[in-house]
Amino acid sequence: MIFISDEFIHYSHSIGNNVHQLEWCTKYRYEMLKNSYIREELRQILYEVANRFHIKIIESGIMPDHVHLVVQLHPSMSQSRATQLLKGASSYELFCKFPNLRLRYPQCHLWSRGNFKDSVGRNTQENAEHYVREKNNLSNDLIRFCIENFILITIT
Repeated sequence: MIFISDEFIHYSHSIGNNVHQLEWCTKYRYEMLKNSYIREELRQILYEVANRFHIKIIESGIMPDHVHLVVQLHPSMSQSRATQLLKGASSYELFCKFPNLRLRYPQCHLWSRGNFKDSVGRNTQENAEHYVREKNNLSNDLIRFCIENFILITIT
């Protein structure tokens, strides 16, 4: 049985707050997530996968070439396992929904091997959420500004 209080989650034999910031990139940093339709499908897939494995996504940000998540995990789940589940299942689902991705990634390896994981204990949860939210807003605002002002940009 799970009870949620203001600060901690109470499980049958444990209590705690297991919140982490996760980030990973597309292989070779290709901007495969520029398309808003693919980006929204990925967001939906990530929430479905997270729900399937009892991972709560608190905040999400999807950039053209990488993904930011702030997640709450069950105490028995490690950061590595959560990242493995989210990357693996989202890659599989995206290749099923968008077979043309195989033109760029013929071996079906959408995500790079590396990733970033940080516990939100050292980094406060509010800072992690703010970082993900503002990173997403900054990227969208910059693109919108450049389009409105007909500025040619190259994103590196």
